[in-house]
Amino acid sequence: MSDETTEILRLHAEKTEQGDRPARESIDALRADGAFALRTPRAYGGAWAGTEAIALRLSELGRACPSSAWLAGTCVTSKNLTTRCLPDEALRACFADPDALFCGSGVPRAHGERTADGVRIDGRWSYVSGCEDATWAGLGLMMDGRFSYAVVPTADLVVERTWHMAGMRGTGSHTLVASGVVVPDAHVRAAEPFGGRDLLLYGTTVLAPVVGATWGALDLTEAMFASDRKPFMTGYARMGDSPGARHWLAEAAHLARRARRTMLAVARAADDEDLPEAEIPRLRMELADAGRDCRAAVERVMDLHGTGGFAAANPLQRFWRDVSVGSRHPHLNPYLGIENYGTALAG
Repeated sequence: MSDETTEILRLHAEKTEQGDRPARESIDALRADGAFALRTPRAYGGAWAGTEAIALRLSELGRACPSSAWLAGTCVTSKNLTTRCLPDEALRACFADPDALFCGSGVPRAHGERTADGVRIDGRWSYVSGCEDATWAGLGLMMDGRFSYAVVPTADLVVERTWHMAGMRGTGSHTLVASGVVVPDAHVRAAEPFGGRDLLLYGTTVLAPVVGATWGALDLTEAMFASDRKPFMTGYARMGDSPGARHWLAEAAHLARRARRTMLAVARAADDEDLPEAEIPRLRMELADAGRDCRAAVERVMDLHGTGGFAAANPLQRFWRDVSVGSRHPHLNPYLGIENYGTALAG
C-alpha cells in the first residue's frame, strides 16, 4: 500500500462520513492500489492474498479511514464466497475486472425461483456495505429449500439509503432490494456452511479496520504529547510531564499492540491448512477479545484528550465512534464468542 493512498483516504475521511458512503477519491485510490483485488483469484488477475496479508493491509487502511478499510474488507469476504460457490463460467464473468468492488450479505432474506431464462430473485438485504459503489453483490437467499448464494449486478438492484449510524457511517451499508431480478443459472448455487478458516477470515476482515482505527486514534494522541498541550487545570507544562498521563498513554498503546498481535496470530492460524476445527471457537473468541481491547484503548485516548476530543472538527471522535460501532459486529460478539468456546470445551 502506498503512502499516497493512505493520505488520500485521510484527506477524504470526513467527506466519506458526511456522504454516508466512501468519497469517490477514496474509492479510486483503493482500486488503483489493488485493495479490491486482495481476494480476486490469481487466475483472474488478482492477488488471492492470505488472511495475514489481508489483516495487515486493512489495518493500515483503517489507520487513515476506517470506513474505506471496511469496504475493502467486505469485498474480500464477498469475493471469497463467490470463488467458493460459483462455477468457472460465472467466475469468468464476475472477475472480468479483477479490481471490481464487490459487496454482499450472507443473510438469506430473499428467495430464488428457477425460470426458463435463469433464476428470478426477490427480496431485500440490510447492511450491505459499499452497495452504492460496488459492481457486483453476493447475496444469500433460499432456493429449492436450500441456502444458496447468488452474485447479482448491483445495477439491477435498488438501493434504499437506510444507513444512518453513529459510527462507520462512511461504509454506506444501505439496503439492497431485488424485485423480479433474473440472473443466469450459473450465478446461483447452493452454498455449504462456512468452514472454520473462512469464518476466521471473515472475522479478521471486520477486526482489521477496527485495529487500524485504534492506531489512528493513538497517532493523534502521540502527536498531542509531542505538542505544547498540557493537562487542563494543572501545573504541568506539557502532557508528558504528568505521570498519570504517561500511564494512560502506555495503557492505550499496550492495548492497541495486544489487539494487533491477537489479530495477526488468528490470521496466521487461518492461513494454516492443517488448523484443527476444534481450535476455531477459541480463535473466534480471541478476535472478539481484540475488539474489546480496541475499545478500551480508545477510551483511554479519549480520557487524555478530554472534552476537546469530542469536538466535531476533531478526527479523534470519528475514530472513537468507528471503533465503538465496528467492534460490535456479530463476528466480534464477545458473549457469543465465550458461549461457543465454552460449548466446545464442554464437548
